Amino acid sequence: MKKFPDFVPPTKVAFLERGPTLHLRQCVLGAVETDEEWLFEKDEIRIGSMDDNDVVVRDETVSRYHCKIVQEDTGYVLVDLRSTNGTFINKVRIREAFLKPGCTIGVGQSQLRFHAREEEVSIVPSRADRLGGLVGGNPRMREMYSILERIAPTNTTVVIEGETGTGKEVVAQTIHNLSPRAAKELVVFDCGAVPPNLIESELFGHEKGSFTGAVMTRQGLFELADGGTLVLDELGELPLDLQPKLLRALEQREVRRVGGAKTAKVDVRIIAATNRNLEDEVRAGRFRQDLFYRLSVVRLRLPALRDRPDDIAALVQHFLDTAPYNQGADGRARVRGLTREAQLALAGYAWPGNVRELVNVIERAVSFADGEQIDVDDLPDNLRDAVRTPPAGRALTAEPRTASAPRPPDELLDGVTFKDAKERWVSSFERDYIVSLLKRHGGNISHAARDADIDRKYFRKLMKKYEIEAMGAVGPDDDEE
Repeated sequence: MKKFPDFVPPTKVAFLERGPTLHLRQCVLGAVETDEEWLFEKDEIRIGSMDDNDVVVRDETVSRYHCKIVQEDTGYVLVDLRSTNGTFINKVRIREAFLKPGCTIGVGQSQLRFHAREEEVSIVPSRADRLGGLVGGNPRMREMYSILERIAPTNTTVVIEGETGTGKEVVAQTIHNLSPRAAKELVVFDCGAVPPNLIESELFGHEKGSFTGAVMTRQGLFELADGGTLVLDELGELPLDLQPKLLRALEQREVRRVGGAKTAKVDVRIIAATNRNLEDEVRAGRFRQDLFYRLSVVRLRLPALRDRPDDIAALVQHFLDTAPYNQGADGRARVRGLTREAQLALAGYAWPGNVRELVNVIERAVSFADGEQIDVDDLPDNLRDAVRTPPAGRALTAEPRTASAPRPPDELLDGVTFKDAKERWVSSFERDYIVSLLKRHGGNISHAARDADIDRKYFRKLMKKYEIEAMGAVGPDDDEE
């Protein structure tokens, strides 16, 4: 006889040394009279005599849509769907009740045995180079595609972390579109864009007369998203005094309007997005630890665009193919691609604004382009400088080259793929550029980073990456003005 645990935690992703691992909660139903067994990973399992049920029971005493099993954070709940002959757990008739592993579910004259189990699945990067609105074949992106494909059909709460402009809202949209909730609303709430005194009303709604200006009763976003998905954007901006109310709504799945006396049940999937490190916020006392653990069932970290330069060409092509600003009167794309020099400029830039900045750059370049390709002269000044700086930078390295001397051909072409050659060129440029700036500013890291128009932390990261040491370097704590 198979052994099953008494409690199975919700679906969760663990990032281990060997790579991300998905701990998947599964529902197991078995017919008591036969050896037939069903295995489900979904959040709702319908049982009845009609063929469109998940478990079809051929029994005249079973209603067409008899009952359903709903997955919640603390376990599985059996709900009777107003069946004619009732639904039973261990021979006790119920309307709605939690299922205990090993219990028997009675539907009509048929008996089903319930169990839950956890499956550990190692995440293998997807072979696809895009998923939903996400574009890119970088290994970290393909790894994320595999995770999203597995967790999207579940009701799992997801926290998406990443720098501003990395595409957190696109990930949320993709999860929603791949879920059973796709036909319902996707509601996005920006916690940092609403005055703190109005956030509670926005989330939970209010009754007429509950405060000055409340001239009518209003539904909150939890109610508007009922049956769908609620995205809490910039969650790290949520005031500390409102966090317990959000925690209560997440745990109880019910809300009470401001000024109201009654609570209302809501069925909402929560996706939170933040550009802050919530663990740091918890340590600093700005974010509640219990809310952090309640939300952090699945945490995804989006890579910055500078960490996946190999995706830039695919992203640009996607924008050129789909963006309205690049469509001519006949509906065809006006600009079709990039020149090689423009590609190198885009690959060599640090992208502090990430994908959002890339979108803006391409929209601007399309308006400046005269032909079917974007040239380097169509790009903003800071990107044009990025491709024109390397020769001067290389002249200041330990083994100087003249500005006009080309890189030896065999270093780029002899048995090297285009992708590897580009990565070597970009790495060489980055190292020489950092060395050049440090020499120009006498080792002052703050001034060098400001001259490069990149963040000091990222400048230091590049120094560490290429093992560059600057004599007398000035850091953030002793910046010289």
